Amino acid sequence: MNYKLYLYALFMFLSIYALSGVNFNGIMRKNKVIEAKILIMILSIALSYLLTNFVVDFLNF
Repeated sequence: MNYKLYLYALFMFLSIYALSGVNFNGIMRKNKVIEAKILIMILSIALSYLLTNFVVDFLNF
């Protein structure tokens, strides 16, 4: 169970790094920088959750 916490943290940093390369300011309305950063955080949490569950299920298979 302890390894899942490390995987969550690892995938959180990796997903934030990967999503920082996407220009969400072009998708969002003008002058909505905070909302774009919140969207990046929500997407990175969701992505890290999905990746962690995938890796754990794959290793248990």
